[in-house]
Amino acid sequence: MSFNQQFDQHGAWRREFALRLKLLSEWMKGHDLLNAAVEERLLRLESQVRSDKVMVAFVAEFSRGKSELINAIFFAGYGRRIMPASAGRTTMCPTELGYDADSPPCLRLLPIETRLKPQALMEWRMVPEKWTRVDLDVNDPVKLSKALEKVAEVRHVTQDEARALGFWHDDAPQDNPRVNADGLVEVPKWRHALINIAHPLLKQGLVILDTPGLNAIGAEPELTVSLIPQAHAVVFILAADTGVTKSDLAIWREHLITEGDDNDARLVVLNKIDTLWDALSSPAQIQAQIDRQRASSAEILGLPVAQVIPVSAQKGLVAKVTGDDKLLQASCLPGLELALAQGVMGQRQKILRSAVAAGIVELRAEAGRVIHIRRRDLAEQMIELRGLRGKNDSVIKHMRSRIEQEQVEFNASGAKIQAVRSIHLKLLREVFHLLGTPTLKTELAELTDALKQPGIKLGVKKAYGQTFARLREGLQKAQTTSADIQRMLGGSFKQLNAEFGFSLQAPKEPEMSRFLVDLEQIERSHLQYLGVANILKLAQPDFSERLVRALATRLRVVYETALGEVELWNKSAASQLDAQLKERRKNFSRRIEAIERIQQAATGLDERIAEIAAHERALDELDGKLDELTDQLVHAPASPHDPALAAPAAAMIQAA
Repeated sequence: MSFNQQFDQHGAWRREFALRLKLLSEWMKGHDLLNAAVEERLLRLESQVRSDKVMVAFVAEFSRGKSELINAIFFAGYGRRIMPASAGRTTMCPTELGYDADSPPCLRLLPIETRLKPQALMEWRMVPEKWTRVDLDVNDPVKLSKALEKVAEVRHVTQDEARALGFWHDDAPQDNPRVNADGLVEVPKWRHALINIAHPLLKQGLVILDTPGLNAIGAEPELTVSLIPQAHAVVFILAADTGVTKSDLAIWREHLITEGDDNDARLVVLNKIDTLWDALSSPAQIQAQIDRQRASSAEILGLPVAQVIPVSAQKGLVAKVTGDDKLLQASCLPGLELALAQGVMGQRQKILRSAVAAGIVELRAEAGRVIHIRRRDLAEQMIELRGLRGKNDSVIKHMRSRIEQEQVEFNASGAKIQAVRSIHLKLLREVFHLLGTPTLKTELAELTDALKQPGIKLGVKKAYGQTFARLREGLQKAQTTSADIQRMLGGSFKQLNAEFGFSLQAPKEPEMSRFLVDLEQIERSHLQYLGVANILKLAQPDFSERLVRALATRLRVVYETALGEVELWNKSAASQLDAQLKERRKNFSRRIEAIERIQQAATGLDERIAEIAAHERALDELDGKLDELTDQLVHAPASPHDPALAAPAAAMIQAA
């Protein structure tokens, strides 16, 4: 199955799953099972599944056929090249292709001059008026292709301007752009490009990141410390006739491989194998040459040979456009698509389905507790009412008096419950402080100051290490405080359960360990900029500031996610307490109402007992249906061709 087909199936599963979640939410609301924590969990799961993005980054030095490969895999259906892919340098600025339903099809271009200002790329995204916008006609492939040629536009500037923009380095003259007859240097006209089109794969959440060569990558730290590390797969393209060149190896070592990272998500494409097709050589000789180049590239890059895939993107594109199956097989493009499908999509589905399954299990537990409270209250009422059989009016009056007294005592116990909330919130405020944006800014202040120092920054590596040591310490402290809160909640809930017959259970605390792993990955991805090779680059104040801003942007995402987990945990604990208080108050009202009905009519007792028995049966059915619906979500098949997925989700919920 090709990458496109696999991604299409993944999209169908996500849409069906999101619909089932939404309908489950409506069903639970109709049965009064939707407290604040359950609703929040449902909303998060639906949002996670609907908005899940899969980013594939294509990285290569100039003239490796990167844009042609993107055309061949994703855009052959247009019947022509869509991304500019001619000889020489084409993609001059990093280009993201995605889909946003709230915006019309367009190309947005950020001027290269924004590099002279300190704002990070993520901040510029929030200022749409600073981008040049070009509307796209997606129904006309020729016009679309013409419009996208703008990403390859260049400017000619002086060496001083090129130096300020990060494209000219006195310490590495071999990497500098060519100087023309007028003494001017060619640089990209645009710093970043965002393409929004309703391509079927992009609509389903695929994001394609097309990066420029080494010179441009090195000048944009946010690209290598934020965008590329967050990609779910990186496709690194080499030329089959040259193998791994010095600049290829520099990109690989400096920007793509970090010690301790999962290199399974790295695919190397040995492109342009058609340059080795030689009429004077036999097919076996050509294949042997390709195999040698493949083995050599794998050894140099430190990868298994299976992760180096020979391809001819140009022949693959031609074959798809002309419907030439024989040429398509010769291009080896289907092999690359299969590797992407099994590697990227297979892994992404596994991660998403695992996260969703865990969320559904927690959601089921939350809703199950509400049903358990109702069942227990009904059982208590049944025991009370059966105990009234054959009793006279004075006994029934005494029963009412006792229930009213219990109600008064319960209402008076609010101070104890409020004390539990107060201690809980006090400890939570400490966690919120540790994970808040002001704390993050404070922790980064020393590193920011070190990077802002003029000249050579010899102490920056030490400041960097100290900053991350403090960040780790803060996360570990948040983890310890969370564990303290968990113990406090467990003890308090146990006491309330004993005193009031509640069935409170402390929700599982957030796992801060995964955020510590994220922190380590970010630290490793930035270390490459602090070595001897980058001393002169770090001496440039604008580069240093961009580096620390890129770091802050990525760290903010980690801390905001951690904070969101803590908030959901807090809501889950508070909602349990609120739900049981609400059910207990309802229970008092129902018990008093039952006594009143018994006092008013001799038959009231038997009627009420029959009603409670019917409610108990209805609760059993409700619990069974909740099990059925949540099980269907956890085990929803990934393929839209599966009969279980073909049945309309709406019909499934309506049947409940």
